[in-house]
Amino acid sequence: MSQTQQKDRPWLFRTYAGHSTAAASNALYRGNLAKGQTGLSVAFDLPTQTGYDSDHVLAKGEVGKVGVPVSHLGDMRALFDSIPLEQMNTSMTINATAPWLLSLYIAVAEEQGADISALQGTVQNDIIKEYLSRGTYICPPAPSLRMITDVAAYTREHLPKWNPMNVCSYHLQEAGATPEEELAFALATATAVLDDLRDKVPAENFPQMVGRISFFVNAGIRFVTELCKMRAFVELWDEICRDRYGVEDAKYRRFRYGVQVNSLGLTEQQPENNVYRILIEMLAVTLSKNARARAVQLPAWNEALGLPRPWDQQWSLRMQQILAYETDLLEYEDLFDGNPAIEKKVDALKDGARAELKQIDEMGGAEQAIAYMKSRLVDSNAARIAGIESGNTTVVGVNKWQSGEPSPLTAGDDAIMVSDPAAEADQMTRLTAWKAARDDAAVKQALATLRAAAIDGTNIMPPSVACAKAGVTTGEWADVIRAVFGQYRAPTGVSRNPSNRTEGLDDIRAEVDRVSAALGRKIKFLMGKPGLDGHSNGAEQIAARARDCGMDITYDGIRMTPEELVSAAVQENAHVIGLSILSGSHIPLVTETLDRLRDAGMGHIPVIAGGIIPDDDAQALLAKGVARIYTPKDFEMNKIMHDIVSLVDPAAKAAE
Repeated sequence: MSQTQQKDRPWLFRTYAGHSTAAASNALYRGNLAKGQTGLSVAFDLPTQTGYDSDHVLAKGEVGKVGVPVSHLGDMRALFDSIPLEQMNTSMTINATAPWLLSLYIAVAEEQGADISALQGTVQNDIIKEYLSRGTYICPPAPSLRMITDVAAYTREHLPKWNPMNVCSYHLQEAGATPEEELAFALATATAVLDDLRDKVPAENFPQMVGRISFFVNAGIRFVTELCKMRAFVELWDEICRDRYGVEDAKYRRFRYGVQVNSLGLTEQQPENNVYRILIEMLAVTLSKNARARAVQLPAWNEALGLPRPWDQQWSLRMQQILAYETDLLEYEDLFDGNPAIEKKVDALKDGARAELKQIDEMGGAEQAIAYMKSRLVDSNAARIAGIESGNTTVVGVNKWQSGEPSPLTAGDDAIMVSDPAAEADQMTRLTAWKAARDDAAVKQALATLRAAAIDGTNIMPPSVACAKAGVTTGEWADVIRAVFGQYRAPTGVSRNPSNRTEGLDDIRAEVDRVSAALGRKIKFLMGKPGLDGHSNGAEQIAARARDCGMDITYDGIRMTPEELVSAAVQENAHVIGLSILSGSHIPLVTETLDRLRDAGMGHIPVIAGGIIPDDDAQALLAKGVARIYTPKDFEMNKIMHDIVSLVDPAAKAAE
């Protein structure tokens, strides 16, 4: 590098983290910052994401499992203790409760004496992808969109450096989206928000607000395609900002994005191979200067096994630092400009995305096209899984070259981190103490003001900040929102109608017909997702494949209580029940379901369970009466279907 050549500044280094309690997560954040992390990325637990306090019945078993519980200002204060927020760039993966968590963040920053206008960071605040792929929504689309743009309008006035929305295509790819679908569905979401925002800010300020919209994307293993997808994102966004919104200043048309590379492709088998996958996927979003990520967070190599340890997160951080500081990547202009192969692929992706965008626009935009987009994702994910099952898609160590040496990295009892089992009780004790110590009159007044604003259309943020300072809890804030706006159940994307997707299923369909005849009616399969876990991809694919095999299926979507699932099993007279839980709460939720089945006189119904379930937990569930356990390594869905049929086959039972 010549003396006059300027080296580019590296992207923000982040690690998506949070677990157990605010104090434990604070210690983790400070440790990561000391290791060279340059930004925070906060993972909240499912009760916090879905607007429940830690002591709510739906929060049972979920507190502190997939992130940190934040029930009130005291929790947020502890989460950022000794971390100066005015100097920090904080990303918060929060959507339905984004106005609330941002309000708590503002309140803590004010307590620290920070200049609020200097705060930098992002709230994800993308509710449409929650309906499609992640499931932490609360309200219907229209009021949810209103709250997104309320946050945007508020930050324009008070937090000008804050990104009020992070359009998140990451989870679309996790749900099976093709690159064209990921491009189109994300861009359609962004335009839905900006169309709504236009009337909430002065016309002269609208271009700056367009410039504050950021994106959060996924980078999969198809390296060249992913690199081209990012270049396509840059070009399409520039085109939309210029042509749809008339933004003349090029700096407000920049496609600003952060990334987490693909977790869907991390394998439970031979997990050490995931280190290479993560590195290759990171290159797709860093090598092309004109489409380089502004922030990168990498999963840990062992996330398909359970919670990563601090050492595992450090290993992923070091990967970023080596690329940024040891290589010469940041010394050069874009390496791919003028490459005909790259340009051809980018153009093809843009054409495919434009066709999808046209279809969505003709439906009235993203808000009106949710059911369409969801069904497309389910179909695309089915095609992805079928490719792995057939061997047309190679996954090293999974469907090819399965034999290998045992990994010393996974040996020992401490190979993964286990969340503190006492954290839930500790959190509830502190929540009780918080409620007892606050000014109840101030809380009631703050909630009344919030309710009035929700009803009359006033921006939701000022009363939310006031609620935070008064000591209102997450559940209390969300209860007002639920009461005014109502709750929503998103489409599952899985039709109960007979399927014509029967290729390669002749043998299983014949078995289903034989066993159904012996039972006197079609095999009735109930697919359930108990608890707050909204990651429904596996449940959808199992339900869809059971339907394709000729079974009569019931799948009503996410966020069901064990009581509701058992009631449905009784009403539907189910032959077999499947439970899908990826949040780590499988032991309490499956146990409660089994107990309720026995109490209802349905203890004879076989129950199968799937999710990220460690071996010791699997053995415990089998001992409790679960018939089968499936984890990410069980990718052969037809084998699972054969197992389901055999569990209810009268002939098989007679032979036992």
